[in-house]
Amino acid sequence: MRFARAAAMDDEERVQRDEAAVRGGFWHAIGRIAAQIPFAEDVLTAYYCAFDRGTPTYVRLALLGALAYFIDPFDLMPDVLPIIGLTDDAAVIGAATKLVFDQIKPEHRDAARDALKRMNDAPAA
Repeated sequence: MRFARAAAMDDEERVQRDEAAVRGGFWHAIGRIAAQIPFAEDVLTAYYCAFDRGTPTYVRLALLGALAYFIDPFDLMPDVLPIIGLTDDAAVIGAATKLVFDQIKPEHRDAARDALKRMNDAPAA
């Protein structure tokens, strides 16, 4: 039933649904592990590109899907597994950004670097 509703959605409805899902858990997920993962800048770049209203819808959908996979702790390899738990997330983020590389702007990368710097400079809670 859920898949039938998703199939009936137009692209804008899908983007809104996916944006809501990603916004709900992204900052918690990335803030918790940003210092531990070498691909944190790529994740943040994908985030800023996906939420840029100037980014084409198909690119936003691809990146939002990859980001939703990243924030889901129970995916192909659960994130709680030491060392290998995030390798599938890195592969999905890497594949998505490679697919839409020409749509990622310097502003997205700059925003990602700034956010990562703020996270690394913030005192531990």
